[in-house]
Amino acid sequence: MDDPVEIACDPDRMDLAVIHGFLTESYWSAGISEDVVRRAVANSLCFGVFTGGRQIGFARVVTDRATFGYLADVFILPEFRGRGLSKRLVAVILAHPDLQGLRRLLLATRDAHDLYRLFGFKPVAVPGNFMDRHDPDVYQRG
Repeated sequence: MDDPVEIACDPDRMDLAVIHGFLTESYWSAGISEDVVRRAVANSLCFGVFTGGRQIGFARVVTDRATFGYLADVFILPEFRGRGLSKRLVAVILAHPDLQGLRRLLLATRDAHDLYRLFGFKPVAVPGNFMDRHDPDVYQRG
């Protein structure tokens, strides 16, 4: 990769086609509609990874910017993986001024535990305190 990589939070730079294209094929949001992605991006603190004028990665934090955040939809396009970009992305997210002093920052992952452990994430200390309403087929029902 010859072009420098930039991570930015400018909502106008987020390429919805790239974001939707990846998310609709991911294990956590297969079949998600473009409208749902658009609303999620509009209502989150978003981070785009860019090189050569192209978006190659993304993450968003659903947050009140005071006490709580949920890190979601983190990805680097497959052809750009293995270059430390996900580590760089998570470091930038955790350093963002609006996310300082949060009491809790949660995430869910099936396969990136090692990445997040590098940044102090660990299994929930008291899992019995957490509850959820999970509807894994919501995107297929449209």
